Amino acid sequence: MEPSGGSRDARLAVTPVAAVLPAGGSGERLGGATPKQFCAVQGRPLVSYAVRAMERISWISDIIVVVSPENIETMKSIIEQYGHKRVMIVKGGITRHRSIFNGLKVFVENEFSNHLLQKPEVVIIHDAVRPFVEEDILSKVVMAAKEHGAAGAIRPLVSTVIASAADGCLDHSLERARYRASEMPQAFLFDTIYEAYQQCTDYDLDYGTECLHLALKYCNTSAKLVEGTADLWKVTYKRDLYAAESIIKDNLSQQVCVITNVKEAVAQVGFLLQESLKSQIKVEAVSISLSKNDSHLQNIFSGQCYNFICVNDRKYAIQETQQLVDMLEKSSIPLLYPVVLILVHLDISENISFSIGMEELTRIKKFAREVKKKNILVYGLLIQYK
Repeated sequence: MEPSGGSRDARLAVTPVAAVLPAGGSGERLGGATPKQFCAVQGRPLVSYAVRAMERISWISDIIVVVSPENIETMKSIIEQYGHKRVMIVKGGITRHRSIFNGLKVFVENEFSNHLLQKPEVVIIHDAVRPFVEEDILSKVVMAAKEHGAAGAIRPLVSTVIASAADGCLDHSLERARYRASEMPQAFLFDTIYEAYQQCTDYDLDYGTECLHLALKYCNTSAKLVEGTADLWKVTYKRDLYAAESIIKDNLSQQVCVITNVKEAVAQVGFLLQESLKSQIKVEAVSISLSKNDSHLQNIFSGQCYNFICVNDRKYAIQETQQLVDMLEKSSIPLLYPVVLILVHLDISENISFSIGMEELTRIKKFAREVKKKNILVYGLLIQYK
């Protein structure tokens, strides 16, 4: 029987795990001058989504991003702009396998780093151009790798695979039901995959693409295959960028949570918002004090709601909003897609000047710029009335 999510998390918390993200491709099949991993989706580089997916998981200690030498400065600026943590940039090789090997070396050699990182028990290998990986599949491949030495996500084949003869005619086809498409993420006992790369021939390093095959060929380690979800696909062509953007927009439009404090005027506005929106979108309404750790709100976060309307009075508005952002970051919601947070501030005080209202809006704008780096989009509306 498969362990529950809670017991899995507890076991992973004491297992040293690191991730290597090869991001050195040139993006020839995508077309255009910008490599696909640096193309923007909803204003954010694709590689940043993949890094954020790993970064959100507390039991992943180090994230190694392997990029081509000419893109090291670009990657550094992305890390700085989006506030990524626990990330080390490593210079890639001329092929995918050589880049991954370089990423592994930072744990055992000083060639690519001034200091060695702690060698993990398990290492995840995941493409930087697969932005929609969730914690559940990552934990499954890591646990399977601990038991079997190697593990990888798979998906059913969509099309039948055929072989052509020398004359260009059909030779034979494979029985599709017997085969699977190898996807990412994959995970390995570190010593196993590192030994495999050390024994690799130049031919494997230059022409191979499958890490699981290296573990089998050089370490006699048969990988456990883990059924993956449909969103593990790789951005390869330009149309895939549009598909990724569509997924993000679709996730943003599923539901909204209206949060109010317990004051009567504020709660009334929240009720009216809920009534006006419920015919167009799924609406959850919560009336709480954000200073308390509300279990209902935590359940909404875990349900992966990405849209929030926060209604409160003007006093302490930014403090309460910061508390909400902190709760979002500490929740299990993966911030792979932008979280939209609309702040509706009701100012019910008397004799308030217009200049104070503008000052409040300026504070909201500054706050919005800061949290945008965390993939949280904040919009503010200040309503003044006597």
